[in-house]
Amino acid sequence: MTTVNIKRRTIYACAGLAISVLGPHAAQASDITFAVIGPHEYDLPVDFKPFNVFVQYGDGNAAGNTYDGQGNRRGTGGSHTWVGLSKYVHFRSFEAIPKVGFAFELIQAESFTLANGTNYGGLGTTIPGFASWFKPNSHSTFGFQTFMQSPSGTRDATASHYWSNISSFLFDYEWKHFSFDGDLGAVTSVTSRHLKNQNSYTPGTSFFTNLRFSWKATKLFEPFFAFDWQNVAGIYDKTQKMYVSDSSSREVAGGMGVMLNLSKSVSLTMRYSHSIEGRNVPETNAYYMKFVYLW
Repeated sequence: MTTVNIKRRTIYACAGLAISVLGPHAAQASDITFAVIGPHEYDLPVDFKPFNVFVQYGDGNAAGNTYDGQGNRRGTGGSHTWVGLSKYVHFRSFEAIPKVGFAFELIQAESFTLANGTNYGGLGTTIPGFASWFKPNSHSTFGFQTFMQSPSGTRDATASHYWSNISSFLFDYEWKHFSFDGDLGAVTSVTSRHLKNQNSYTPGTSFFTNLRFSWKATKLFEPFFAFDWQNVAGIYDKTQKMYVSDSSSREVAGGMGVMLNLSKSVSLTMRYSHSIEGRNVPETNAYYMKFVYLW
């Protein structure tokens, strides 16, 4: 496959992710992990010449409500958050490993939050990652990806304070007029750094899936449907040797969007999503943007 053909069929951004700052006494998620992905996210080639991709994700969530522990929506505790993810990806394959593709990634998060009359923002965590995949046939892709999320940020409020691993299986299937792709994975974290006179916490393991089904209406215009799910176990207080009350969470969200294939090397994806149901989590009332440039 030539590089030109790769660019024509693969406007790629191997697994975007939305960063949540985990507070020990608050609902855990402000967005579902990897909710930023679009259609054809995992429509990947094999046996190709190396190339590079730059991706800019944007995610704005106006969470005016929250879900309580019984799954009821409450008009309190909401916030407005804006998250950016700037990502560089290097794609390559190896003659010694035919029919398999590889990607090496570096992601930098940016965030801004407006809540309870206060606002703050800055650079968040830095996330290196790796992905590998193969094609069972010419129309499908199956693979695995893993990321390491650092605990640091330019300010305390934008840092995660945990080392985390985000790993998932990925898949894609292409029909003539339709496309279906997604992932299924988990986020595991180590205990937070221990501060003097403060308790030490271990975040609960998070399981998630993101599914995208699109209609190839034209070469330029591709509407799609999005489904996202996440379930997060409770936070464990290692100092008190007990789980934090109401710290586990769950959310299901659905949305619709459009992907614009502006050229062989450039695409723009936009989407709106809203929570379908949840527990101990701010609602998703979010718009997403993804800009991709290949060279």
